[in-house]
Amino acid sequence: MPTVVLGSARDIVLHCGVPRFLFVDFPLGNPCGRPWDDAMQRRIVGEAVTLFETARAPGTTVESPERWGSDDWRRRYMAVTPDNRDELARRGEDLRRRRAARERRPV
Repeated sequence: MPTVVLGSARDIVLHCGVPRFLFVDFPLGNPCGRPWDDAMQRRIVGEAVTLFETARAPGTTVESPERWGSDDWRRRYMAVTPDNRDELARRGEDLRRRRAARERRPV
């Protein structure tokens, strides 16, 4: 079945060797656009449909012209600082505890 992958982690997706890839340079988890921005999301999905219709070679990659807006997210994304280090460590421990509890539950 023909497919188009929309993604923000170009290196990972290209490593997987997908047939058609629309790269969207946005924070991870947001390849279809900003939350609640219906117009942007429609444009991006439209780009994916166009890629689906026009790609003629395996491994075709197209970069979306859409922009998140400000590039401030790049500076802050996954930043660990002295101010948030303890909070992030606590959240990580909580997540690991919840995962371990789920794995111990009978199916």
